[in-house]
Amino acid sequence: MSKKRPADDSACRNRKASFRYEILETIECGIVLVGTEVKSLRNRDASLDEAFARIDGDELWLIDFHIAPYAFGPVAGHNPKRRRKLLVHARELARLRPKVEQKGQTLVPLRVYFNARGIAKVSLALGKGKRLTDKRQSMKAREQNREIQRAMQRKR
Repeated sequence: MSKKRPADDSACRNRKASFRYEILETIECGIVLVGTEVKSLRNRDASLDEAFARIDGDELWLIDFHIAPYAFGPVAGHNPKRRRKLLVHARELARLRPKVEQKGQTLVPLRVYFNARGIAKVSLALGKGKRLTDKRQSMKAREQNREIQRAMQRKR
């Protein structure tokens, strides 16, 4: 008998990423965690708000990803803001490197989730920073969509 997963299997999301960045492409990669970090992630005690990814040498690292210490873990648990290694194939890393080195493009984590096998994964996006006018247009479009939804609710 298999367990049913909830509809939203995300341990945490970076909700501001789509507002701050224009998403060009996304990739999925694994993440190296210690035991208490996995338990905290399953409790959804994590934040991707200030996190970003960086290529150092032949490795991809997730920086400033905050995972709160596990409440029932040892007193000297894990460091909440430590750098975490991301697992990608060498050819994917080689394909990403020239894109990231272009001015204005960065790797932004969108969400951390557990796949069907229960393994923690990170969805990374290659993003280009939006200008203030682009952000205003995004807010305007979002407000228009809300108005349309409200009008359709009234018609029912």
